[in-house]
Amino acid sequence: MKNILFITADQWRGECLSTLGHRVQTPNLDNLAKQGRLFKCHFANAVPCGPSRASLHTGMYLQNHRSGTNGTPLDARHTNWAIQTRQAGYDPVLFGYTDTANDPRFFEPDAAVLKSYEGPLPGINPMVQMGTYPDAWADWLREKGHTIPEPNFRLYTDKIPGPEYEDGGPCPAPLAIAAENHDTRFMTDQVIDYIQQQVKPWCVHLSLLRPHPPWVAPEPFNQLYDPAELKQNVRRASPEEESEQHPLLNYFLRKNYSSAPDNEDKLARLKSSYFGLMSEVDSNLGRLFDELKASGAWNNTLIIFTSDHGEQLGDHWLLGKMGYFDQSYYIPLIIHDPDKQADVTRDSQCQEFTENVDIMPTMLEWLGLTVPVQCDGRSLLPLLRSREVPPGWRTQAHWEFDFRDVSTGDALEQQLGINLHQCSLNVIRGKRYKYVHFTALPPLFFDLQEDPGEFYNLAQHPDYQHLVLEYSQKMLSWRMLHDEQTLTHMTLTDQGVIDRPVTRYSL
Repeated sequence: MKNILFITADQWRGECLSTLGHRVQTPNLDNLAKQGRLFKCHFANAVPCGPSRASLHTGMYLQNHRSGTNGTPLDARHTNWAIQTRQAGYDPVLFGYTDTANDPRFFEPDAAVLKSYEGPLPGINPMVQMGTYPDAWADWLREKGHTIPEPNFRLYTDKIPGPEYEDGGPCPAPLAIAAENHDTRFMTDQVIDYIQQQVKPWCVHLSLLRPHPPWVAPEPFNQLYDPAELKQNVRRASPEEESEQHPLLNYFLRKNYSSAPDNEDKLARLKSSYFGLMSEVDSNLGRLFDELKASGAWNNTLIIFTSDHGEQLGDHWLLGKMGYFDQSYYIPLIIHDPDKQADVTRDSQCQEFTENVDIMPTMLEWLGLTVPVQCDGRSLLPLLRSREVPPGWRTQAHWEFDFRDVSTGDALEQQLGINLHQCSLNVIRGKRYKYVHFTALPPLFFDLQEDPGEFYNLAQHPDYQHLVLEYSQKMLSWRMLHDEQTLTHMTLTDQGVIDRPVTRYSL
C-alpha cells in the first residue's frame, strides 16, 4: 500500500524554516526534514500562481506548457500527475486549489469553468475546493453558527478592532476568525477526516492558501514575531535608486500592487503576519503528521512539502512575486520517502539544484509508473536514496516569467516599447553567477558571490563579457534541450511506428 501526501503552502520563501536558522519557528517541518531530506537549492519555474502550478503539476517548463499568466489556458493535450495516478487506479483528491485555467476548446463558450482561472486540475477530484471565494469554509463556519460577511472573501481580511502596529499597537491586529476556525485549520481537519476513512491507497493534494496574502493572522499567531525586529531589508536606499537597474523593475516599482510600502512600520507589520501564518501552517501540519503516525500510514506515505513560488517581502522595494530576483523563486522542498532505501539520506540537506518540474516525475517513479516524455524535470528518488549525485544532474536552476497582460491592454508594452509577445524573460542561475535574458529588453548578469543582493548588473562590464557569453550559450542550449518533444522520439517507417522514448538526461 503506497500513499501520497502532496502539500503546497502558497507563497513561502525558501529560507523560512527554523532548521535553516531563520527566525520563523517551524518545528513540525523541521522534524519532517529530520525524517526525510531537505532540498536546500530548490526553485520554482515560473510566477505567479497559475504558471508556476502548471509547471508543478505537469513537470513541464513554461516554454512548453505555455500557461504563462494567471488565466492563460493550460493546453488539454498535456497530461499531469493526477491523470497519471488516476490511470494507475488511484483517486487523486484535492483539498484547496490548483489555479488551473482550463482549455476553452473543450467546453461550451458559456461554461462556468471558463469564467475563472481557479479551476481544478484535469484528472483531480476536488473534495474541498477553495479560492478567492472560500465557499466551503464559509459553509462550514455557517453551520457552526458564525455570521458570514458579504462578500465572503472578507473572512480572510476582517480583523478584531484595535490599532495596527504602525498606529501604536504592540503587534498586528488579529483576524476576526479564531485560529481553531481558520481556513488552515479547516483544510487540515478535512484532510485528516478523509484519510481516516480510507481503506485503499490514497493520493491527496493539500493546497493551503497560507502564507499567501492577505496577511492577517489569527491569535496567537499574530503575536509571535515582534515587528520591531523585522525592519531589515535587501534593497537600495530608495525605490528611485532601485529602479535604475532595469526598465522592468522600474515598471513594477511604479505599480501600487507590486511596490512595498515606504512606511517601515507597516512593512514590518506585514512581515510579522507573514511569519505568523507560516507558524500556523506548521502547527496544523504537525497535527496531520501525528495522525499519519498514529494510524500507521506514516510508514507507507510519500510526503512532499513545497510551495508554488516565493515572495519579495519588501526586498528590492517589492511585494508579491514577479521579475527575476531569487526571492520570488526560491522555495522550500522537504520530502519524506518511507522506503528503507532512503534511510541513507535522512536528516540531511541536499545541495544540488532542484526544481518544481521534478515533483511529478518523483511521484510517478515512487509509485512505479512511467514518467511521460513531456516532463522536463527529473525524478528526485536518486537524491533521496543516495548521497551520490546522479550523472548529468543540473548545475543551474532555470525559471521563466511571462509578464504580458492580455486582459487590461498594452500599458506595460507601451511603457517598455515592446509588443505582447516580447513580454518574457528567462533566467539561468548557478551557484555563483546568474544570467537574465529578455526577449526584447537589456540582459542582466549578477556575480552572486560578490553581490548576493543582486544590486549590480554586470552584463556590460568588460571583465564579465566572457561569462555573459558563456551563460547566454548555456541558456540557448537549455532551451534547445527542453523544446517540446512529445513525438520527436517517433518515426514512421515501412514497418510501422518506431518508438524510442529516450529521456533528455540519458548519457
